[in-house]
Amino acid sequence: MTRHALIALLLLGTACVPAAQAQLAATTAGSNRALSAEARAKALVAAMTTQEKLAIVHGYFPPMAKPPQPIAMIPSAGHIPGIPRLGIPTLRESDASLGVANQIEQRKGDTATALPASLATAATFNPSIAYAGGAMIGAEARAKTFNVLLAGGVNLTRDPWNGRNFEYLGEDPLLAGVMAGEHIRGVQSNHIVSTIKHFALNSQETGRTVLDARIDKAALRESDLLAFQIATEICDPASVMCAYNKVNGDYACENDWLLNTVLKKDWGYKGWVMSDWGAVHSTEKAALGGLDQESGQELDDAIHFGKPFEDAVKTGRIPMARLDDMVTRILHGVIASGLMDDPVPESPRQIDYAAHADVAQRTAEEGIVLLKNEGNLLPLAKSARRIVLIGGHADVGVLSGGGSSQVRSVGGAPVEIPLTKGAAASFARMTWHASSPLKAIQALAPQADVTYIDGSDPKAAAEAARRADLAIVFGWQWQTEAQDPENMRLPDNQDALIDAVATANRKTIVMLETGGPVEMPWIAKVPVLVQAWYPGQRGGEAMANILFGDVAPSGRLPITFPVHADQAPRPEPLGLAELRAADARREAGDTANYGMTGGVAPFAVDYPEGAEVGYRWYAMKGSKPLFPFGYGLSYTSFTYANLKVHDGTALTVSFDVTNAGNRSGADVPQLYVQAKGSAGVNAWRLAGFDKISLSAGETRRVTMTVDPRLIARFEEGAGWRLDGGSYALAVGHHADDMALKGVAKLDPVSLKP
Repeated sequence: MTRHALIALLLLGTACVPAAQAQLAATTAGSNRALSAEARAKALVAAMTTQEKLAIVHGYFPPMAKPPQPIAMIPSAGHIPGIPRLGIPTLRESDASLGVANQIEQRKGDTATALPASLATAATFNPSIAYAGGAMIGAEARAKTFNVLLAGGVNLTRDPWNGRNFEYLGEDPLLAGVMAGEHIRGVQSNHIVSTIKHFALNSQETGRTVLDARIDKAALRESDLLAFQIATEICDPASVMCAYNKVNGDYACENDWLLNTVLKKDWGYKGWVMSDWGAVHSTEKAALGGLDQESGQELDDAIHFGKPFEDAVKTGRIPMARLDDMVTRILHGVIASGLMDDPVPESPRQIDYAAHADVAQRTAEEGIVLLKNEGNLLPLAKSARRIVLIGGHADVGVLSGGGSSQVRSVGGAPVEIPLTKGAAASFARMTWHASSPLKAIQALAPQADVTYIDGSDPKAAAEAARRADLAIVFGWQWQTEAQDPENMRLPDNQDALIDAVATANRKTIVMLETGGPVEMPWIAKVPVLVQAWYPGQRGGEAMANILFGDVAPSGRLPITFPVHADQAPRPEPLGLAELRAADARREAGDTANYGMTGGVAPFAVDYPEGAEVGYRWYAMKGSKPLFPFGYGLSYTSFTYANLKVHDGTALTVSFDVTNAGNRSGADVPQLYVQAKGSAGVNAWRLAGFDKISLSAGETRRVTMTVDPRLIARFEEGAGWRLDGGSYALAVGHHADDMALKGVAKLDPVSLKP
């Protein structure tokens, strides 16, 4: 070695010492639990190479992934390789809110516990039930080595036919926000990541990737965004998933106002925004508009956050500071959720499926809603002699909703019907969980003659009902992600079936397994109506317990049930005609690749109802629904008395709830306050609710304190404004009930956005 070479080597070694020391210090800070999640994340980013940063801002979709070098991936929704030298874990992502999904059995033999539809969870009006369900599925995800759940759907029900309503939590921002927040908090109690989704206004599935959802910004703040805001304050989700659709002209995943102004600036959100799968349409606009990570990159028309992103950083079109912010946010979510310090196991762990099934059953039991009970036909006597069950595959199972939330439940799928057409055909099947109502009813009434017929022939069903003491018809409507039902009616001639059975036997019970409301032309003939939603893995047992009174019904409707579709703001999905035309072209042999658009051209969906979603819409129009929001019967009765209103800057209301019946039960008292929003509409808004169990004759004092945002108006650029003055309020059993009336005198209040 020459003298000059030796000197150069020594100088190089000296220069490397500070750099190595800096990297060691940064890495150490990244693992220092005494520091904040943000400080740790920034320290780790300082220790990362540019290539490591670029690698973490986009992820694979395992079923279609073809990485340049083989990567061990679990067949699932997503995979983002970690950085072992810095202790940054690989992110293994799974769907979703109803259990660890395995939609078309990508992972052969892998089953999980299936919760009921999220609407059933919302119908419990019980935040502890939402938390328990989230904690359960989070535990199973962790045991299966997943560390990111794409859970937390909180889109408000604006239209009753939305194919994905069953995954969400109803039409009211307070109810949806609280229940979503508790569900996500339960998931993340397992030290894994949960998303909250779909941000925002993903209110229909028809044309979901091309539609432009148009709404007044202040009205959006007072409705859908308020639900997201309440939920994020409760659970601090590690990630937010942006939606497919546009919002006021810009795609949600590149919407500067939605992601940067509302989420990150106004709400101070520190986690990361991931795209929905196939929802990215640009590189620079998306990155500068607030998207932090491209998910399922193979489903986009290009890998926008791959080579194009790297080139944009090199040329300065995307500043390095923005890339650092993106990675900091991702690592903040990983650290704040507890995942960094408590990594998931490298191999699967045992799961107590029996205990988890109990969680699913309790959710179903509390979420089932008794809508009609003429003559107190329910609860049934276990001494009944002849009972016939009709339709809905009630001999073997209960219906499940379809799409990315589909769980391959423990016990298998006794009925599974592949789709032959439609946008959901590639990843959804009509599926029933193996929880037989027939067997459950036989177990509770062993002396009865309990039989089943499939209901395909209304005349045969009517004859069977005529010979029985009691007939139970299981009506169903299957709904799924990616497509909306064409109408709100029960399919396969079920209306005629129910009509024939009810005509033949006055003691007819209809059990509905649907993802939302349906039209009921037979309602006057049927004395008993029970809304069971999609009741999950133990749905059969839950139904039987409700029918025979082993469990008293306590569910309340989280969405309004209209008399007919024309009462809704939009009587059918916009874009449906275009979708039908696209289907006709395909059936005629057109082989064009319609991709995720389903062949529908871009179109606008206007939301003139603004913040007046659901029950507020019906009240504003003076339209009486079939069953109002918050409605539900029990096997006892509850009364309210002694209203006390506390005025001032914070509205607090207290009152007595008494079980006036002769058996125990649970009630859901609801507080409504009349207030004007930004559009000037003076509407009754849900401002508080509680769920309490009372013994016969028991009285309990209930107190509710109102979040001012629930009764305020939003002023864009300023924030929430609550005018001083008098506000009418009511305590009731549902949105159309005013059992107790009062007036609050409130001081003016201003709150930040």
